[in-house]
Amino acid sequence: MSTDHRSGAHRAVRWLLPAPVRAGIRRRYRQHWPPRTIVRVGTPRRLLPVSRAFGADRGKPIDRYYIEDFLRRHSGQSGYAPGAIHGRVLEVGDDTYTRQFGLGVDRIDVLDVAPENSRGTIVADLAGGPNLASDTYDCVICVQTLLFIYDVKAAVRTIHRILQPGGTALVTVPGISQICRPDLDSWGDYWRFTTLSARRLFEESFEPANVTVDCYGNVRSASAFLYGLAAEDMSGRELDLHDPDFQVTIGIKAVK
Repeated sequence: MSTDHRSGAHRAVRWLLPAPVRAGIRRRYRQHWPPRTIVRVGTPRRLLPVSRAFGADRGKPIDRYYIEDFLRRHSGQSGYAPGAIHGRVLEVGDDTYTRQFGLGVDRIDVLDVAPENSRGTIVADLAGGPNLASDTYDCVICVQTLLFIYDVKAAVRTIHRILQPGGTALVTVPGISQICRPDLDSWGDYWRFTTLSARRLFEESFEPANVTVDCYGNVRSASAFLYGLAAEDMSGRELDLHDPDFQVTIGIKAVK
């Protein structure tokens, strides 16, 4: 559309809509700009993302919607499976998901490689972790972390080692995703996964029969995630259809 046409359209809108209506539109979309209805129509033509923060500045990131669904399904809250988040739990980064989805949790440890994390209780590198006791945890929650660890196989071996026999690891990794820029500059951003690579990675440390791999996403939600749209920009139907050819988020359940 030419500049003249755009200007003409803007003048027509100003002439057709009363001032209170125009003011209401501005107030409504102040927190979510560009407006969701406009984004949904215009996104495929954009050369730049709507958000570079994975949509977190618009609402819940689409991958977090999928991560929460994965953890809920394995927490026992949904009735999908017996609760895996119980007893003594180790979560990487903070304890948000343990508190949200845990049932019968006795103790929570929070692992972080950075000592500055005020919520951390254990400072260790998951790729080595000599100060992480073996056969200790009933559940390890490791969400969107393995992509930042170059020696990812060593990290999975550590997860296996610190679990008690019968303990469960609940792990998520990215499939289709933008680069995590702040983390790339600080730690490195090394990996994106598929269900096949995730399965083979965990089957090197866990018995193959004890590894379950799920994938989430479809072509629409993958495109929306790359553009930086949030879950609130999408309908449940658009988010909940899962096409294995478009893997936005991958969830791994592995039992020792």
